[in-house]
Amino acid sequence: MAKKLYVGNMNYGTTEDTLRSLFAAHGEVLSVNIITDRLTGRAKGFGFVEMATDEAAKAAIAALNGKDVDGRQIKVNEANERPRDSRPRSFSREF
Repeated sequence: MAKKLYVGNMNYGTTEDTLRSLFAAHGEVLSVNIITDRLTGRAKGFGFVEMATDEAAKAAIAALNGKDVDGRQIKVNEANERPRDSRPRSFSREF
């Protein structure tokens, strides 16, 4: 069963390829997604990595939580799924 991991406290310059390489050492990586600001396109300093198995996810958490990546100690733990209703609604204003 796939397991999604939260990766926080990332350097703004860390790339998806860097994360994929780090996590691939601990098991199959299904996806990597660094969250960016919609207006500026700049990374927000966190993202998500989806591992193929629970065992791979646990190994990645144990090995990578607190590891120095691009000058920052990243935080790695299981992602908390947010209910769809709790997401803020976007709206537009006319000025």
